[in-house]
Amino acid sequence: MSGPTRRGNGRLTSKRKETDMQDHALRGSRRAFLASALAGGAALALNRGAAAAPAYPARPITVVVPYAPGGNLDITGRAITSAMGAIMHASFVIDNRPGAGGVVGHELVARAQPDGYTLIVTANGSFAYAPRLVHGSKPFKPADFAPIGYMAETPLVLEVPARSRYASYQEFIAAAKAAPGKISIGHSGNGTTNHIAILLLEKATGARFNIIPYKGSGPGLNDLLGGQLDAFVDQLPSSLPHLKAGNLKPLAMTSASRASDLPQVRTLQELGVAGFDVTTTAGLMAPAGTPPAIIAQLNQVLNQALGQADVKQKMANLGSTVKQGSAAEFTAYLASEDKKGEQLASEGLLRAG
Repeated sequence: MSGPTRRGNGRLTSKRKETDMQDHALRGSRRAFLASALAGGAALALNRGAAAAPAYPARPITVVVPYAPGGNLDITGRAITSAMGAIMHASFVIDNRPGAGGVVGHELVARAQPDGYTLIVTANGSFAYAPRLVHGSKPFKPADFAPIGYMAETPLVLEVPARSRYASYQEFIAAAKAAPGKISIGHSGNGTTNHIAILLLEKATGARFNIIPYKGSGPGLNDLLGGQLDAFVDQLPSSLPHLKAGNLKPLAMTSASRASDLPQVRTLQELGVAGFDVTTTAGLMAPAGTPPAIIAQLNQVLNQALGQADVKQKMANLGSTVKQGSAAEFTAYLASEDKKGEQLASEGLLRAG
């Protein structure tokens, strides 16, 4: 009796194993089918998403210039963004929004959609200094923007009339220290980098000047050439013809390096004013929150445009030099300038006149 029972149990066990194997194979096939279907669906969704998101830029890009047409910042912005447009096969449209020392244009862009279609050509004066002087407090902050990169840099020169009694920078500063507030020095407008250079020079040397603001370089240069003004701080392009003609005498450059147009003129750093570096520096920004991929794309195209010979020549015609760099470098520079502006304001030095 025991023998047939063992054979019967063996056959049942064998059938059960065979059935289990078939079920396992079927379940595996179903899992593979579902996985394949899900993967296919995900790929289809990704393809549809890619098709739904057009490549940037898909429409014209507005570039705000916070000053009136015709100035250096306007010409710089137009020349460089035109070259960027040719590279990207895109249209860059300049929108001049002057007012309140650059505040009007900056506030407009700070509130714009962060989609890469509204940018601003900024400069250190209009970003860090003029708004504080005009308003007492700055109505926007660095965190409101996503810097893209540098555009150009313009050197400044400290100069006196050719017949001035000051033969050197050292004599000029010594006289200013000996008679505080007696020596007159002009600049092209309150809150400009020319103005800031004078304030920082006072702070660095302990000298005190009779600071006189003008509405642009032209009127100030006329008074300087006419002997009604002791000294002037100016953007080099405006003064260069007078310097080359021998009507004005350069005492120092305010930049960290010498100017190629006046290679014989030493910088304030070389003359003993440690760390002194003031230029007019322009760059490009977007609203905060602009996708990093767009910022990276614009920075790459910007630097490519700045490397073109015709762009370099256009900037040279303005007395400027192109300045390339990363978005992170420009961000750090603007933060440094903003800190200087905040410190000058807190010390009561950022004042009109």
